[in-house]
Amino acid sequence: MTGNVLGLGIGIAALGVGIGLGLIGYGAMGGMARQPEAIGKLQVNMLIALAFVELVFLLTVFIVPGSLR
Repeated sequence: MTGNVLGLGIGIAALGVGIGLGLIGYGAMGGMARQPEAIGKLQVNMLIALAFVELVFLLTVFIVPGSLR
């Protein structure tokens, strides 16, 4: 039973990460299109946000299964 729940949880986490990354990219591209002079600042903030979203997924994939054993 634990394996099924774990697989479902990782799948939901992957779906959430995909949606989150898409929204971050969409927002950054929209901001860059509206204010081209702010591209440098927007890119830095976008990359930081992307790193945090990826960190949540990596914690889900590697830490949670280890804590269930």
